[in-house]
Amino acid sequence: MYEFFRGQVAAIAPDCVVIDVNGVGYRLLVANPYSFHVGEDTLVYAQLIIRENEQSLYGFNDQEQKRLFNLLLSVTGIGPKSALAILANVDTQGLAQAISANDVAFLTRFPGIGKKTAAQIILDLQGKIDQHLDLFTPEVADSAAPASAKLADALAALTALGFTEREVKKIEPKLVKEQLDDTDAYLRAGLKLLTKH
Repeated sequence: MYEFFRGQVAAIAPDCVVIDVNGVGYRLLVANPYSFHVGEDTLVYAQLIIRENEQSLYGFNDQEQKRLFNLLLSVTGIGPKSALAILANVDTQGLAQAISANDVAFLTRFPGIGKKTAAQIILDLQGKIDQHLDLFTPEVADSAAPASAKLADALAALTALGFTEREVKKIEPKLVKEQLDDTDAYLRAGLKLLTKH
């Protein structure tokens, strides 16, 4: 129904962005909301998911990210939230390699993905994912916000992606030491720590 939205970023939350398109605000659930910045003009590819009790719009940086999301949804046991959690991991080439190499351990590091679902991902997607997917656009530093606020936003986003508060609290001291430039950088660093072997 919707292919993309072109408009201005009106608001950012840990699990979504709001895009103002000619005065209408569309709420899109996205993998890395803090790669967007309030006030910037953007184009977001969209996927409408209709379920029994809800209708949700999911947003993507480009068509390849949307394609990967839909490929993940085609796997039995993968819902939209799990697919977004996988997309939020920056190492997309590693994801493709893990599927190619039958690496169940890599896939079970994502929230909500057990061994059975990981095996199903490998079975269903082997040969379908290009190992050279470049899913994420370059970041623009969000230097206006204080470091503590950027870190807090990133921690909230990690929880929204399905990691437990205990897991997120455990890595917080390491992220504090990083002193990174923007929320998205903290989010990526957090994901790297949470998905390590």
